[in-house]
Amino acid sequence: MFDIKVPKKLIEVALPLNDINSACMHEKQPGIGSHPRGLHLWWARRPLPAARAVLFAQMVNDPGYERDLKRGVNKKDADIKREILFQIIRDLVRWENTNNQEVLTRARDAIKDSWIETCNLNRKHPQAAELFNPNKIPAFHDPFAGGGAIPLEAQRLGLESHASDLNPVAVMINKAMIEIPPNFAGQAPIGPEITKKIINKKSKTNDIFENWGGAKGLAEDVRRYGLWMNDKALQRIGHLYPKIVITKDIAQGREDLLPYMGKELTIIAWLWSRTVKSPNPAYSNVYVPLAHSFILSNKIGKEAWVEPVITNNSFQFIVRIGKIPNTAFAGTVKRTGATCIMSNTAIPFKYIREEGKAGRIKPQLMAIVVEGRNGRIYLSPTEEMVKIANSAKPAWEPEHALPTNPRDFKTPNYGMRTFGSLFTPRQLVALNTFSDLVKEARIQAIIDAKDAGMANDGISLNSGGKGATAYGDALAVYLSFAVDRLADYNCTISTWKASGEQVMQTYKRQALPMTWDFPESNVLIDKSICWLKAIKYCADNLEITCRLSPLIPGRATQQDAATQKTSVNKVVSTDPPYYDNIGYADLSDFFYVWMRRSLQTIYTDLFATLVTPKAEELIATAYRHGNKEKAERFFLDGMTRAIQNLAEQAHPAFPVTIYYAFKQTETKADCTSNTGWETFLEAVLSAGFSIDGTWPMRTELANRMIASGSNALASSIVLVCRKRVITAATVSRREFQKELRETMPESLETMIGGKTGQTPIAPVDLAQAAIGPGMAIFSKYAAVLNQDGTKMTVHEALIMINKSITEYLNPDSGNFDNDTLFCVSWFDQYGWGTGPFGEADTLARAKGTSVDGVYEAGVTESGSGKVRLMKWAEYPENWDPAKDKRLPIWEACHHMIHSLNQKGENTAGKLLARMPDKGELIRQLAYHLYTLCERRKWADDARAYNELITCWHEIVLASNIIGHSGTQLEFGIDFEEGIVR
Repeated sequence: MFDIKVPKKLIEVALPLNDINSACMHEKQPGIGSHPRGLHLWWARRPLPAARAVLFAQMVNDPGYERDLKRGVNKKDADIKREILFQIIRDLVRWENTNNQEVLTRARDAIKDSWIETCNLNRKHPQAAELFNPNKIPAFHDPFAGGGAIPLEAQRLGLESHASDLNPVAVMINKAMIEIPPNFAGQAPIGPEITKKIINKKSKTNDIFENWGGAKGLAEDVRRYGLWMNDKALQRIGHLYPKIVITKDIAQGREDLLPYMGKELTIIAWLWSRTVKSPNPAYSNVYVPLAHSFILSNKIGKEAWVEPVITNNSFQFIVRIGKIPNTAFAGTVKRTGATCIMSNTAIPFKYIREEGKAGRIKPQLMAIVVEGRNGRIYLSPTEEMVKIANSAKPAWEPEHALPTNPRDFKTPNYGMRTFGSLFTPRQLVALNTFSDLVKEARIQAIIDAKDAGMANDGISLNSGGKGATAYGDALAVYLSFAVDRLADYNCTISTWKASGEQVMQTYKRQALPMTWDFPESNVLIDKSICWLKAIKYCADNLEITCRLSPLIPGRATQQDAATQKTSVNKVVSTDPPYYDNIGYADLSDFFYVWMRRSLQTIYTDLFATLVTPKAEELIATAYRHGNKEKAERFFLDGMTRAIQNLAEQAHPAFPVTIYYAFKQTETKADCTSNTGWETFLEAVLSAGFSIDGTWPMRTELANRMIASGSNALASSIVLVCRKRVITAATVSRREFQKELRETMPESLETMIGGKTGQTPIAPVDLAQAAIGPGMAIFSKYAAVLNQDGTKMTVHEALIMINKSITEYLNPDSGNFDNDTLFCVSWFDQYGWGTGPFGEADTLARAKGTSVDGVYEAGVTESGSGKVRLMKWAEYPENWDPAKDKRLPIWEACHHMIHSLNQKGENTAGKLLARMPDKGELIRQLAYHLYTLCERRKWADDARAYNELITCWHEIVLASNIIGHSGTQLEFGIDFEEGIVR
């Protein structure tokens, strides 16, 4: 039997984690430009920088020496070579380098070099021709492809990319990103040329000198046929979207409207409020408004609101402008229920639900938004506008029932039980019209493509065609995406945002809530939320997503992860469902019903069902399986089968990387526990994998951490998995504990940056990252047996792993001075508060110091029988450690925090340069104090320690650059020892 010789991959040793996390957070910032997510909405997409970095690190060999393989270099040289790989990752993850050919070429070359090295190590293997062809890098596969971030990044790194998913909407998103564009790369547009601007973008021409590389030509045709569809829609349904003439009646009492008298203004949106019959018997014939807010605009100088004016036992909505009274903010619906504007009677939600289920919730026009010379103008409703809205008669609506998911779908509680009930009749007419026009545009595009000289082979895109028919099919896919975008913003669950004077989408989060007042956009103009903007977003994002030339081939298919065979001998990285976090199938039906209407004739098998497949979806949804226990068992069994499938098929030369959204729900003194997380780990281990690493990827905005008042954990963990050897042994609990004690300190030292040149893992992420080496020990064994002979569970293993982390970070286990040991213990008990002198004296004696000595060190205040620790903000400015006769690590650490907070990394670096021998102990103390604060829920204090470690790499660099300018280099970073000298 021939063993496969597999070098350790970079991801199994070290990562520049802070750089990756910073890039992930930057990607979440608004205003970064076109992005693949703009093609079509999907939930919980992995950030592109994370996917790109993980794939690269998963495929390149770590340069460190491996005795068993007789490859690699010594530690000092390995650090230098590893830094080169780190720099490639740092360059890769920068947003502006997404399509940077030079950076991607360096990454591709590094992957190729590692692959050739691996092939050379295995050239005598009997399957070398099949598994280790140095001229062909293995293809990639993601069996839970979802929003397609990982397959797209695999393609960007030069791999033939394969994506599969059970959900048809996910399959189509992946086809749109990795499969369709390479088939038509470089194709010049064939649609009717556009001579006018479409949403501030003038279309290109068919100039023979135009560079139509990548998907640029395809994107241009999306714009051209999108405009063609808009013109057709204007002819068919333009009467439903009229302009409004400013009459004397409309302008009455509104001086701001006098300049517009007699003129036609373009309507941007109609704003509606749901209404319900008043429960007060005296007003039972009056439908009263259910409005979350009556504010239309709260921009300074452009304030506007709606006032319900009561007259003769009825009311009407009147738009007001000027300073907004406090009463206008209220609306009528609160968290506890609604209030009748006629009688001030409470309207319980129970009553509203009953009325809704009886079909007695009705919309009433609240305001009209029009385009003025200098922005939005708000008008009171008119009978004519209501009459036009009521004249809309949709020929079809999606009558499929909404999910009975009580957690995420609220509208069925109020009688809105079908997808069609989420839209107004006019919205349905518009969506029907554009959905029909997708099919017509496809036919027109096929005719135009033949006229332009494309092959007239009649082979569809679904059958692998690349001629005129396939091109028409491809355009239909992207046009259908624009219909879905239109649906997301043109639905009665969408909302009006007064601060931005704009329409907000239906899916602001992973649920369909109930909304009370809602906008209805004019979809036929070129403002706000319209068809042309939907087309622009789709085309622009397609162009930027598939800009590279040439485009590597890709393939997306519908498959069940538990039975698929696509992963055979492929590199695998995947982002499976997260226990019960997101119901993808339920959520995506909103889009599926419209996508199916447009594309069913092209992808007959994919859209064969009325709604997306549910039975096989791997989420632990209690409502679907009867109860929580059955749902958990379904998830564990199904995920185990799916991951076992990967373990058996994935290419043996590479680890498998698996993302998991870690959500901390229970924190105790000795462990961090989470049901979904533990269930997922059980599935991974039961599938036959061992876990070699766990890397926390933070994908939330940095300001979210601050705003929440607590230190948010990384939103996902990347597990690095290898197939467990068949001959794995069974060990006792004591042996496992002994191995943890022997190996965890070195692993933790590496993670906090003590023995490599890598940036340290932030304290907020350390607990999750440290699970990796701990689980690597646990998972390499067939079983770890407790004293009674039972198999140790993942939960028990995690408790022991967390305990070893706590022990390592405990100052009592290190080389800390006695003053610091006193301060840590006092802080643990009293924080920054005061405590009795007697207790302080007893504790100080136990730690080998005295209260007077700690006071002399300058870190405490003592008086009136009380003692307290001074906070860093109270520390003196311009402190010089060289002149401090008593300098505990506690004092040095908090001076560093003070310096960092007041003047930044460079000043903190100067300070560190004056006490280089204390650097490692300062850092270890910061880790320990972060852990202590996090468990005590002292969020602000925890954040300060976390920030010190997060900035540590820059502080050390500054200490060497700034701290020694103008002097001889007497000390620097010793990469062998990992300390500052």
